[in-house]
Amino acid sequence: MTSSAALLTAMRLSDSMLPVGTYTASYGVEQYLNEDEIETADELGELLGGYLRGVIGPAETVALGHAHRSAAAGDLDGVLAADERLGAATLPAEFRDSSTKAGRKLLELLAETDGDPVDDGGGGAAAGDGGGGAATGDGGGAVDGVNGDPAAGDGADPLARAAVDGTVAEFAAACEAGRADGHYPVVLGVVCQRAGLSSREAALANAYGSVSGLLAAAQRLGRFGHTAIQSQLSALFPVIESVSDRYHDAELDAMCSFAPLADVMGMSHERADRRLFMS
Repeated sequence: MTSSAALLTAMRLSDSMLPVGTYTASYGVEQYLNEDEIETADELGELLGGYLRGVIGPAETVALGHAHRSAAAGDLDGVLAADERLGAATLPAEFRDSSTKAGRKLLELLAETDGDPVDDGGGGAAAGDGGGGAATGDGGGAVDGVNGDPAAGDGADPLARAAVDGTVAEFAAACEAGRADGHYPVVLGVVCQRAGLSSREAALANAYGSVSGLLAAAQRLGRFGHTAIQSQLSALFPVIESVSDRYHDAELDAMCSFAPLADVMGMSHERADRRLFMS
């Protein structure tokens, strides 16, 4: 894949327009705000920095990287192991539900817009029908072969190739059969590998998408303005890059998750009277 195709694919997968439901999750941020534990934008940034260092890096990115390497080797068992271990490391039930719903929705999205991920013999992408992200569609965020560059797959969307072959199809079938939960970082790792992104690029896309989504959740809750949110996003770029570099090639045995207060907030959110987000 050309560098431009890789960039466009990473942008698509980290875009809030991607209809996989990540915008419905705050991963405890809503509860922090409900309990007045966060009052300033800087405090919000510190919280997300800690979440990057304690969860997104050592848990999600480790799982993503292992799934990416396993997909490259055609090792479905390795992908299943990453999925199982990430589920075990994610304590709040709402966090697990948010992650698996988003992961399965990404697989469904590929089936609906780029081909059937459960059909290994299928061919090609779906013709655009107005849906977001169609491979040959009419402006729904597609990556149309990067001006026909042969390195981009004869004009096909890189995600179309991911949807119809290899470990993506096998993992989608495993999720359908109940053999896997389909956590989003694991699905993303497999999809990115088949689409031609490196594990580091996939890790950056995941970390950026997670942080921008949590900042957007805080903004939608009415506590912070656009400028404050963008300032915090910019300030978190070095942390996003640092955790992605550190953990994208880590072994699965190195996975850990340590964000006890965030876990408590997530569990409290399950019983909260006011809830705008599913986690």
